Amino acid sequence: MNPLLEWAPLIAFFVVFKLYGLYAATGVLMVGCVALLFAHRLLTGRYKTLHIVTAIVAVALGSATLLLHDKRFIQWKPTVLLGIASLAFLGSSWIGRQPLARRMLESVFSDPLEVPARAWLVLNLLWASWFALLASLNVVIAANFSESAWVDFKLFGIPAAMMLFMIPQMFWLNGKIRPASAERV
Repeated sequence: MNPLLEWAPLIAFFVVFKLYGLYAATGVLMVGCVALLFAHRLLTGRYKTLHIVTAIVAVALGSATLLLHDKRFIQWKPTVLLGIASLAFLGSSWIGRQPLARRMLESVFSDPLEVPARAWLVLNLLWASWFALLASLNVVIAANFSESAWVDFKLFGIPAAMMLFMIPQMFWLNGKIRPASAERV
């Protein structure tokens, strides 16, 4: 799917926040998340689980923010979503055929990666821990910094942290890949 479309609700939130403040931006985020959910359905013929969960959390916490005029609810949105991701990665270590990290990373390649099962479990635990750390960091920033600093963290800090996490992980994963066995003649 088009990355610009995926990022549209967050970009709209940021622009409206800078122009009109948090409460207007919260309304735009709620509408944007629901619009993304249906746009993806129209373009692909199916709903994406991530969009469904994000829309539910954004509408629930956004509604509480607007109805109670309390910014803390929308500030918890990243924490809730990152916490759900952390739990999903952690739970997938015991539930399902493969850890979520393996399913996610192998889906990028046309052929399965030859990585030991233990390495997938370690990688999966790293992802779960990373999402838990980011969720905790969101709470700290929301509670101790300005609204504007929190919005900047949400839009720029979390994606930058994800990139910093993934780059060394790719090197680590590359070291765990076993070469494919050559065909015997």
